Amino acid sequence: MKAYVFPGQGSQFEGMGKDMYENNGLAKELFEQANEILGYRITDVMFEGSAEDLKQTKITQPAVFLHSIVRAKMAGADFQPGAVAGHSLGEFSALVAAGSMSFEDGLKLVQQRALAMQKACEMVESTMAAVLGLDDEAVEKICDEISAVVVPANYNCPGQLVISGSLEGIDEAVKKCQEAGAMKAVVLQVGGAFHSPLMQPAKDELQAAIEATNFAKPVCPIYQNVNAQAETDPVQIQKNLVDQLTAPVRWTQTMKNMIAGGVTEFIEVGGTGKVLRGFVARVDRRFPTSTL
Repeated sequence: MKAYVFPGQGSQFEGMGKDMYENNGLAKELFEQANEILGYRITDVMFEGSAEDLKQTKITQPAVFLHSIVRAKMAGADFQPGAVAGHSLGEFSALVAAGSMSFEDGLKLVQQRALAMQKACEMVESTMAAVLGLDDEAVEKICDEISAVVVPANYNCPGQLVISGSLEGIDEAVKKCQEAGAMKAVVLQVGGAFHSPLMQPAKDELQAAIEATNFAKPVCPIYQNVNAQAETDPVQIQKNLVDQLTAPVRWTQTMKNMIAGGVTEFIEVGGTGKVLRGFVARVDRRFPTSTL
């Protein structure tokens, strides 16, 4: 069974989507539709903007979402997933690709999400750090022992966990992880503490928009970030999407559950096409991966 997986923030690259726009009529139509929905020409930034331009959260999130969806739509009848999943932002792409949300609703929610997260980041100085070479349990224990805000945010693959929190909390956690024998513990160049309690203002702002959006039953199960479980019930999907902003991305658990559920091949849709394939290899190298 094939599973299609969708990357999140960090998978953007200069010139993303330009070749699709110039060589495929459907792609051009979708890109222009996105420009109208967003109220500005995001294609100008995607096609001609610098890496620094693309790193802005308000640009990155709709750009990555759009790139993935256009890729999936271009596949047409060949896009027949047995399951889907998306890493953080990528969950919105997965939901649209699987027919649970419309393209327009998905793009509008992603735009609102990006702006809400940007505002939350500006309210409190915060950041994230990547920890490599420690068991998840060891990192969780270190986070629990620190009084400042610091929590596990992205369970990316075995031996790689991203933590999120206040500057003070992250600084202390990085030192403790290094002392505990981490191969690497380094602060990331990100705008704030994604997937942590510090995103509560963004969650509050986005909740009403998500709850006002129409969700349908997807064409296949979607494994969602908050619980790593296969979901097909629109009500539960909607609730999990609301909770996602302040909850950790359980990607390691998601990959393991997808394999246990019968997935035999993973196809990464959009972005550089390398991030999630690398995580799959760290979970279980026996499974073939490719890009769409």
